[in-house]
Order: sequence, then structure tokens, then C-alpha cells
Amino acid sequence: MSRHGVAREVSQLDRRLAALNDARELAEGVLPDAALEDAFRLLERASSRRSLSADHTVVGFFGATGSGKSSLFNAVSGAEIATAAARRPTTSEPLAGVWGADGSEPLLDWLEVRSRHHADPVPGFADEGTGLILLDLPDFDSTRAANREIVERMVGLVDVLVWVLDPQKYADAAVHNDFLKPMAAHGAVTLVVLNQVDRLPDRDVGPVLESLKGILARDGLGKVQVLGASALDGTGVDKVRRAIRDVATQRQALSQRLAADVTRASRQLHDVSGVGDAAGVRPASTSRLTDELAAAANVPLVVNAVATSYRMESTRRTGWPVTRWLLRFKADPLRRLNLRSSSPSRLNRTSLPPAGAPERARTDAAVREFADAASDGAPGPWRAAIRGAAREGRDALPDALDQAIAGTDLLTFRKSWWWSVFNAVQWLALAVVVGGLGWLGVLAGLAYFQLPVPEVPRVEGWPVPTLMIAGGVVLGIFLAITGKAIGAGTARTRAAKARRRLRAAVGKVAGDLVVEPVEIEVSRLSSFNAALKAAGRP
Repeated sequence: MSRHGVAREVSQLDRRLAALNDARELAEGVLPDAALEDAFRLLERASSRRSLSADHTVVGFFGATGSGKSSLFNAVSGAEIATAAARRPTTSEPLAGVWGADGSEPLLDWLEVRSRHHADPVPGFADEGTGLILLDLPDFDSTRAANREIVERMVGLVDVLVWVLDPQKYADAAVHNDFLKPMAAHGAVTLVVLNQVDRLPDRDVGPVLESLKGILARDGLGKVQVLGASALDGTGVDKVRRAIRDVATQRQALSQRLAADVTRASRQLHDVSGVGDAAGVRPASTSRLTDELAAAANVPLVVNAVATSYRMESTRRTGWPVTRWLLRFKADPLRRLNLRSSSPSRLNRTSLPPAGAPERARTDAAVREFADAASDGAPGPWRAAIRGAAREGRDALPDALDQAIAGTDLLTFRKSWWWSVFNAVQWLALAVVVGGLGWLGVLAGLAYFQLPVPEVPRVEGWPVPTLMIAGGVVLGIFLAITGKAIGAGTARTRAAKARRRLRAAVGKVAGDLVVEPVEIEVSRLSSFNAALKAAGRP
């Protein structure tokens, strides 16, 4: 691959690693810690490996007991490594054959490989300038737990995996189920060698290789390169060398290995998370939530109090002065609810009835219904997270709703212009009645004391004082009835305005305590899915 192609692949890997990290961070608190920890370890491992020698390709030889792994390792590496291998202190310690020593020491320290042999260049395999590290590792089926731990650790660290199998145990379920199948995403950096083919009749070599390829295909490794070799007579060793050399000279193995790790980690997160996007917050659901919370918070009671209070005040201002004073003995419903204030922002609490079991049940049901609608379509863990976000503010709702109602300006101190007109005419009518009564009283007094009684002016035969009394009373009653009708209509208008203002206040509380937390979780799921898709894209 050209240098430009390598740079493009590295840039793509950077984006995928960043996307995987975004997905991991977004899933914190939602997905199991174990799954997130695996992704975190991968990101740390990728960061560490990329900070070390990028000029060296690390190739690990993995095999079971009796597979001839170490013999193949020596055959591929050359006599110098074979000599060094004979002096290995224990068979459980990894051995490294190193070509291109510059920069390899920190990498080998990170791999925790102490036994190192810096080999001379091998023409056609590891020439000058080729950075290559071959690792001969312990048997993965060793009875020693420490050996298996080393193998499992190295499976996650090396750039290229060479699986050495033998004709007797190439179909062993342990190697396929425990190692090969879980690494299905790493086919680009995996090489499978059927060693010891010299033990098979020539006619059986091909069928056995085909059988092995079929098993690998079922493991998800159908495109992996499979080679036959014999460390004993050298059959196929050159092909193995050539395959390793091609990987090393292209210098793609590190990026391909990490890319495969990202793909695998993305699939694991995908499997744990599940598939789907949440329906999200819809206007109809938000409106229904607001309506239910308003009902549970006694908003209809407040609205009715606003209408009643206005009608009472209207009657006090425009009713017949003779009877309007009786309303002083009737309590203002807004005052009774502690909502009769010229500065609503100063109120902390209302005197509304506290939320009882029915109101709390209605609130819980409304919140649950809203969360269910918003989380519809989301995978299980995310659905639970969305519902949990909706429930978090549930306990604070009654107090917050009460404060919202207390802080809402209900416009109760806005006077109607017609009050003063009706009031002035009412008092004028009363003055006319009083004047007529006074006139008649004077006439009655003169007659009582046998004094001359002046002639009373008449209109159409009716005495003017009598007309004054009758006219004033009729006008006062008419104004009172008319004012009551106008007041009732205006009271409905005031109540409608109060309902809208209270509903807006309830809607803001619902938005702060329920809707917004749910929207955050829904958005988090959407971002997680996008990040996971970007991370998992090959």
C-alpha cells in the first residue's frame, strides 16, 4: 500500500477509535460496566501500542501442545533463533526474535517479553529496514494457568496472529470456541498454518486443508489464509515466511489489528445495547403530560377561583349600593388560596389542598405514560434509562408545581374600565332615590304639622318624587343585573387567560423536571447509535 493509502487508513482508524470512545462515554450508567471496561481497555491498549514502535510488526505464534509450534517458529526464523531457543530458561516464557532493533525495546517491555534475540537479516524474509518481531508463545492448552493467561494476554496485544494447528487436533473445539471464533473480526491479521503435513499421505493433505477451511468458515474466518507446512522437512515454510514478510513490509498490520479490535468492541457494545432508536418527545405527549399535571396540581380549582373572585369584585364595584356591602362577609376564594397578591413572585406557597394519593397516582401515571411514549422503540437498557430519567424529578413535582402556581400572575388586580362608569351611575341612581325619598319626607312632615303643602310637580300624572324613587331603583337594579352579566362574561375571559398562564407555568415545570431529562437520554441514545455506527464501520 502507498504511503498515502497508509495515512488514509491511519486517519480512518483515528476516527473509529474516537467514535468508540464517544460511544463508551455516552453509554456510561446505561450499559453494564464490564462491557464498557472492555472498550476502555481496548482504547488504552490502542493508545499505548500506537505510541510505541510503529516500524515493528509483532507476529505471535500460537498453538496447542504437540502442534510443533516452536519447531515451526525456529524453521521460519532461522538457525540463530533456534540456537537461542535451546537456551530458554522455561517453556512458559515467551521468546522474541527481533529484526530491526531500533525502537523494539520499549515495545518488548510493554509486551512483557524478557527473552529476546536480535537476529541478523534474513534475505527474502527480514531484510535491513524491516521491523519484525516474532513471538514464540506458551501452549494455549497448557495445564498451567499462568501459560494460558500469557496466551490470552498476547492474543489481545500482537499485531498478527499465526495459529499453528496439527493434523490430529486441527478440529479441536477448544481452540476454535475459545480463541478462533471470538477473533472472527481479525481475519485480516490472522494466518492459520496446518503444521506436520509430512505425517499425512500426500493424497490426504488437500482434503484436510479443505476440512480446516470449512471449520474456519463456520468460525467466521472464511477469508483467512490457510497454509500447509512441515517444520521437519521444510515443506511450506517459505510460504509462511512470505506471508509474514508481506504483512511486515506493507506495515498495515498494526492498523488492521486495531481496526479489527474496534469492530469487535463495537459489536460487543451493540450486542449489549440492542438495536433501535427511541421515538422521542412528541408535542402530543408533552401536551397530555402538562394537562395531567395541571389537573393533579389543582389548576382547575385555581381557574374557578379566578372567575369567582372576579365576579365578586365586579359585583362589589358595580352592584346596587344598597346590597353590595353584603359581599364583604363572603371570603374571596383567591385570598383563601393565598393567591391574592399584587406581586405573585413574592409568594412561596399556595394554600391549595396538598397532593393526596389520587393526585400522586395521577402524576405517576402521567409521567410513566410520557416516558413510555418517548422510549418506544429504544433497546432495553436505554428504555430503562429514559424511564429512569423521567422518574428522577417525580418526587419534586408537587412542590415545584405549587411554587409555579404561586408565582403565576393571574391578572387579578387589573380593573375593568366599565366598573367606574357603572359605579358612578349606580351612586347617581341611589342619590336620585334618596332625593325622591327626602322630597316625599318633607311633604309628609309639612302635612303632619298641618302646614301648607306645596303642589308637587307631576309628569304624565305621576309625582316627580315618586318617579325619582322608582326610576333610581329600577336603574340600580338594571345596572346590577347588566353588570353581573358583563362580569360573568369577563370572568370567563379572565379565567381562560389564567388557565393559559397556569398551564404554561405547569408546562415549564414539566419541561424542567421530566421532558428535558427524557430528551437528554433520547439524544444520548441517538448519539450513541451514531458513534457506534461510525466505530463499527469497516
